[in-house]
Amino acid sequence: MSYSAFALLKNALSGNRGWKPVWREPEPKAHYDTIVVGGGGHGLATAYYLAKEHGITDVAVVEKGYLGSGNVGRNTTIIRSNYLLPDNTRFYEWSLKLWEGLEQDINYNAMVSQRGVLNLAHTDAQRDAYARRGNAMRIAGADADLLTREEIRAMVPLLAMDDARFPVKAGLLQRRGGTVRHDAVAWGYARAADQRGVDLLQNCEVIGIRVENGAVKGVETTRGFIGARRVALAAAGHSSRVAEMAGLRLPLESHVLQAFVSEGVKPVLDQVVTFGAGHFYISQSDKGGLVFGGDIDGYASYAQRGSLPIVEDVMECAMALFPSFSRLRYLRQWGGVMDMSMDGSPIIGTTPISGLFLNCGWCYGGFKATPASGWCFAWTIAKGEPHALNAGFRLDRFATGHVIDEKGAGAQANLH
Repeated sequence: MSYSAFALLKNALSGNRGWKPVWREPEPKAHYDTIVVGGGGHGLATAYYLAKEHGITDVAVVEKGYLGSGNVGRNTTIIRSNYLLPDNTRFYEWSLKLWEGLEQDINYNAMVSQRGVLNLAHTDAQRDAYARRGNAMRIAGADADLLTREEIRAMVPLLAMDDARFPVKAGLLQRRGGTVRHDAVAWGYARAADQRGVDLLQNCEVIGIRVENGAVKGVETTRGFIGARRVALAAAGHSSRVAEMAGLRLPLESHVLQAFVSEGVKPVLDQVVTFGAGHFYISQSDKGGLVFGGDIDGYASYAQRGSLPIVEDVMECAMALFPSFSRLRYLRQWGGVMDMSMDGSPIIGTTPISGLFLNCGWCYGGFKATPASGWCFAWTIAKGEPHALNAGFRLDRFATGHVIDEKGAGAQANLH
């Protein structure tokens, strides 16, 4: 069924009895051409682009829980492409372009809102760094504007511009950045992939990867063995555990990243705003709640819950930027498990095992990368080699020294 105004009217007049489940619940087949491990945003997008761009429809997505139960629904919904280094700028700009056409492409309302992403500078040196980053973005084809204090004051009137410790000096604005409804991204890609013949296997946990003579043969699951010519891993924070089943040890650490939502209020914040003197980012959802987050927890963990010191740190950052928000009550929080790479950039590519492909290491950038991640991963799986957009995200860059250190934080996952 195609979603349209006509379909909405037709079902409204018939008591909404004509709606059908948006994807099938098939039984696993004995063998597929390609198995994608992980039913989150990246895995579902990969399956969709395999079918759409390369005509590979003999595909199964295996997910240990329900579709979208992982990080795709555990983030702050921000999209942007405001990076500095060429590999990241090109890749995330392609992702932003895919976001801009996503709803028409998959015939699903993902609530893409290009409200702008504003990075605040609190020192002269930081303002100069943002000017450099803005120039790099424009060279790569992305939009960027360096705003003055007066422009920021007019744009975000509740912002503490003259705080004694963190005065706002300037800001780097990407007007095409914004937010997307994260659950809808998973549902939309799942529906679109299913319509092209992809099998979506929920509650089907991978418990082993069968490798013979250096080539992958399939996966052992809680619903039995499923053979495959190619296996693609997109397991986010659990990538290390899944890859270990094939004998791979990845340069990753898994950390919890928390997000928070306040009670709903009338519109008070039109943009996504980030704090330059700390790690903090905030926007307002369509329901009125303020959605915000900060740093990862400092210790490695697979738990989808966070610690109180990070809660305190995030709230302090919020008060430094928006003192008037101190009267709001925050309603809930959640934690996602981040797969932190040692240079803060992702891994999309082949592995030493024939037929086994890897997509992981997303750190803080996983949600915004969803379309480009799926698009590039599908290309890599179909062609057997990386696309130019993800050629720099090879697994072996850590062995050859070709790391992409966007933040200059080195091999410390907790600093990325």
